[in-house]
Amino acid sequence: MTAQRLDLRDPSSFPSRRVEAWKYTDVRRLLRDTPPASPEAEVAPGGPFAALGGEELAFVNGRCEGFPGIVAKGRGEAPMRLRFVSTADGAGHQPEAAIEVTAGSRLVLLESHEGRAAGYVANTRLKISVGEGASLTRIVLGEDAADALAFVRAEVTLSPGATFEQVTATDGARLQRFETHVSHPGQGASVRMDGLYALSGERHADLTSVVTHAGLDGQTSQLVKGVVRDTARGVFQGKIVVERGADGTDARMAHNALILSERGEVDAKPELIIYADDVQCAHGNTVGTLDESALFYMQQRGLPAEEARALLTQAFLFEVVDRIEHDGAREGVREWLTARL
Repeated sequence: MTAQRLDLRDPSSFPSRRVEAWKYTDVRRLLRDTPPASPEAEVAPGGPFAALGGEELAFVNGRCEGFPGIVAKGRGEAPMRLRFVSTADGAGHQPEAAIEVTAGSRLVLLESHEGRAAGYVANTRLKISVGEGASLTRIVLGEDAADALAFVRAEVTLSPGATFEQVTATDGARLQRFETHVSHPGQGASVRMDGLYALSGERHADLTSVVTHAGLDGQTSQLVKGVVRDTARGVFQGKIVVERGADGTDARMAHNALILSERGEVDAKPELIIYADDVQCAHGNTVGTLDESALFYMQQRGLPAEEARALLTQAFLFEVVDRIEHDGAREGVREWLTARL
């Protein structure tokens, strides 16, 4: 999968479907020139995770006054809330943030991408490092506008013994992509990288990830689930690479999706590339519709058809939500998803 990086200042970097890694998310079809720069703006404290407290850092139209980067030390229980808010119609911005979790430390990062304007272009870049024996839990909510173009790329580097847990939940945009690249050292480090998408209307969401195992005895677990309605389109591209010498790797990936309309679309491309011998690796992919027998059973017991469909859809997606270990974040994502179903 190509490492091409989108740069709003350089139209030649806008990928088209001819670029293999972007074949399902054709940026050039919708964006050909650099958008006008977003103006400075302010927003009140808040966001979808506000009730969980902790420190808040807000990038508004790509800017965060005096932002030096996040350096987490110690094992504090209070989460950190990182907000990316777009408030300018038809404008573009490109925020960048660096996040470091020092050796032996723990950080819960609650990240939200909030669209409060029309037709904007947001291209967010994150560089994340997790030190030896450290732990990072990253919960991401995508709340972009229906007509926005929104792209998020996170490059994650782990040290031996580190733990990285990530859940991305989104309801899409006109064109939206969450992309995560993980450099996995093995040596007792572990990754759990889950995601869910719940799409309706004409929304599009692309969850793309690459995990590269470079050392012995690393673990990766990935579960992504999605539901599409109307003419929405969901994309999952997951790649796990096991380099030579990365024996003892245990890597598992699964993607499951439901299409609840005749014109909805799901494109899935799970990949395992293995150069080592002594490994345990597996991947799976299913795309289908709701279980008609279960739907019939629920209707026979007095539930209206629409309510029965909503409950089955909810149960399908909640498998991802239930894997979130942080209690407050889990309930926050559960409420967010329930409101969209």
